[in-house]
Amino acid sequence: MSKLAAFGGSAVVPRDRRRVDWPLVEDEDRKAVIDALGGSRMVSDTDGANPVSALEEHWARRFGFGHCVAVSTGTSALSLALAALGVGPGDEVIVPALSFVATGLAPVHQMAVPVFADIDPVTFNIDPDDVERRITDRTAAIIPVHLHGAPADMDRITAIARRHGLAVVEDAAQAPGATHRGRPVGGIGEAGAFSLQVTKNIPTCGEGGLLVTGSADIAEAVRKGRQFGEVIEAGQERDYISYTLGWNHKMNAIQAAFTDAQLTRFDDYERARQRNVAAFLARLAELPGLRVPTALPETTHAWHILRFRFDRAAFGLEGVPPEALRSALRRLLRAEGVPMSRYQLMPLPDQKVFVDRVGFGGGYPWSVTGAPAPVAGEGYPVAREVVAGTLTLQKRHLHPGSGDLLGLYAEAFEKVWAHPDMVATLAAAAS
Repeated sequence: MSKLAAFGGSAVVPRDRRRVDWPLVEDEDRKAVIDALGGSRMVSDTDGANPVSALEEHWARRFGFGHCVAVSTGTSALSLALAALGVGPGDEVIVPALSFVATGLAPVHQMAVPVFADIDPVTFNIDPDDVERRITDRTAAIIPVHLHGAPADMDRITAIARRHGLAVVEDAAQAPGATHRGRPVGGIGEAGAFSLQVTKNIPTCGEGGLLVTGSADIAEAVRKGRQFGEVIEAGQERDYISYTLGWNHKMNAIQAAFTDAQLTRFDDYERARQRNVAAFLARLAELPGLRVPTALPETTHAWHILRFRFDRAAFGLEGVPPEALRSALRRLLRAEGVPMSRYQLMPLPDQKVFVDRVGFGGGYPWSVTGAPAPVAGEGYPVAREVVAGTLTLQKRHLHPGSGDLLGLYAEAFEKVWAHPDMVATLAAAAS
């Protein structure tokens, strides 16, 4: 039996194999950026076709969306979608208790109150049953998140929304290419938001976002919102009149050109990624006490992040806190060269911005609705269990050539699992 690297043995993953570049920057990406720099259409409000409008057209065509509007970030796409739908002061928006903080901040940006719902223990996405329990006469919208690239249960969410007259804005930041019953996520609700941040499956060279919708009216409202509330019309001089409340949430030509070049390779990357990840997870699924992420029936998982849950009973640790087992496994796997990490250190309701009501002063927007403040550490039991008892693998598996590396990662998992007594000893010591 091989000696664990944490105790002097050789690591499974050699140090010269541990660096993995993402995104891949190829010659066509560099050319696209240089071409954009050499052009005169550097922003989205220039008259006529430009790199921003080209990306919008190509993204909509590739994934089957009626309209696509490029904006500065995925967060601004969420906020602009809510604004376009008329969500504002006095409204509540239901969001999952496990997500990146932007999902909860987007309603606050509109002076609406985020209401947190617990998550499903398998997909880690918002639990439709808990959504329905939290609907009040102030509820205006639901933001389901396709967390880590796994589609949320959109059939049930949209059915709930229809019964109660609510809008659905999909946070698809981590899920380009994911599908639910053959439909691309982001295009199932009234609007969807994608992130192009540099770590995403389809990145830009920094920050960027896209708003997609089947509604021409919503798309037009978002275009106004990203451009100070102005109306920019082809063939017309800019009048500099703000017809509605707006922001400066535009994407620039360099960001758009880089993503557009990346988009042309997405299908090849995605085929390789699906093949590599499937083989990796199939191998890990054989290990006792390890629950691997899965694609539910009639869905396509984008595998942006891989989150693993651990069963304490498999290690004889029923009375040990889940954080202790997580800590032991993280230490042992990282020593073998597998960069396991925690992602989201707390449920969203525990974020100080929501607990301390840090908003627009005077407790706004919460003081409008009189909603009680969440108490850190209370409620949302499934989200808390997931945060406490999981580790994630990020970025490395996105590289289309990662198959061999993932094979080494699987070997490292198998090596650690071959020492259950050592895992149990470390976990017990950490408890």
